[in-house]
Amino acid sequence: MFDALTEKFNNVFRAITNRGRITEANVSDAMNDVRKALLEADVNYHVAKQFCKDVRQAAIGAEVIKSLHPGQVFVKIVNDELTKLMGPEDSKIYFVSPGPTVVLLAGLQGSGKTTTAAKLGKYIVSKGKKTLLVADDLQRPAAIDQLVTLGQQLSIDVYSEPQSKDPVKVAKNALNHAKSNNYDVVILDTAGRLHIDEDMMTEVANVAKATSPHQIYLVCDSMTGQDAVNSAKEFNDRLELDGVILTKLDGDARGGAALSVKAVTGKPIKFIGVGEKLDKLEEFHPDRMASRILGMGDVVSLVEKAQEQFDAEESAKMQQKMAKGTFGFDDFLKQMQSVRKMGGLADMLKMLPGMGSKMAGMDIDDNEMVKIEAIIHSMTLEERKNPDIINPSRRRRIAAGSGTDQYDVSGLIKTFERSRNMLKALSGGALGGFKALLSGGGMDAIGSMMSQGRKIKQRSRRKQKIVRKGKIRYR
Repeated sequence: MFDALTEKFNNVFRAITNRGRITEANVSDAMNDVRKALLEADVNYHVAKQFCKDVRQAAIGAEVIKSLHPGQVFVKIVNDELTKLMGPEDSKIYFVSPGPTVVLLAGLQGSGKTTTAAKLGKYIVSKGKKTLLVADDLQRPAAIDQLVTLGQQLSIDVYSEPQSKDPVKVAKNALNHAKSNNYDVVILDTAGRLHIDEDMMTEVANVAKATSPHQIYLVCDSMTGQDAVNSAKEFNDRLELDGVILTKLDGDARGGAALSVKAVTGKPIKFIGVGEKLDKLEEFHPDRMASRILGMGDVVSLVEKAQEQFDAEESAKMQQKMAKGTFGFDDFLKQMQSVRKMGGLADMLKMLPGMGSKMAGMDIDDNEMVKIEAIIHSMTLEERKNPDIINPSRRRRIAAGSGTDQYDVSGLIKTFERSRNMLKALSGGALGGFKALLSGGGMDAIGSMMSQGRKIKQRSRRKQKIVRKGKIRYR
């Protein structure tokens, strides 16, 4: 997401900084490059033009020209204008009392609306609200079954009438059911089409009229770029949207929809879908997104994720173990699993300042961590507590038990030793731990730990070459 745009912005910033002094002429040159980058990212033409105009007006002011560090001031201006373009921030869901609060999801077919309904349900349940999902998409085959299945996975109730052909009737019945069973929130998953047509608009409008939803969110596929923005404008003209949810931002999205939809519709982006898993729905923060686009990371979101996964009491115990020298592989495994729950190393690194550009070409495969877990689980309790006792004989047994070889076991033990500093930082608490990671040494350790899977592949290839030569040896 935004990788190409980030690279081009950084090129512009480097060019400005290298000139040492900002003038109206070189600001104009820079903004021409910015406008081209925005258009290539599929940003609306009028939005891109106005954005460049606003940045130019701010950049040629006395504050920038007289600044000792004009390049830094220029970056700040672009960051502020990007935040303004995508903002203001409004990720809050407004619950009514007495309930239920009715949330209607609209959108084209294929935008990920049904999955988003389940993700949003999970998010609302985490806020302590009793939630009912309503399968009101009677057009797409298997849409009802899909929502029912997702509801079962999340333990969220789903209301459906599989034999019904009347979405208005289903919505009314669902609302009555929610009222009689004291649900706090009702989420309506309505039908879409492959493109905007009058039948779809009429159907969604009739459902909205019958249920009087407190909030209407449009679900847009960010992969479609300007088409997503155009459909958002059409829906807003008919339904009066309260916000937009952008899906598939983890894919090859150029960013045009995220940068244009607020300016074109006037409606805030509420949430973004950043993965297929049902916990991959995030609140949208314009300032954080602007920082990501400009390659400055998103440390606040990273710390929030860390705070969700690292328990303060457990971290204190870890720190005590390290101080006593009793930190072992079981503790190591817990920390790795926590990192994986945060989204994996690749997602974490992108949130750190300056790491986005450095990740180009990096081969990070979080799935290889399964092999590392297998190796640890093949150790005895004593070996996990005290890795120093693992001699060549024990390595052969562990390798056989985990389906790997001695290269992998030896490599993991070395990685464990190199990672102790990183784990010590994490065990000091989520916030303090990630501040320590940003200092530099911690990132080397976490990179070493999580890239172990890649090293296993490399060693396996080397071993195959050695076997073909008739020489088998272990390192």
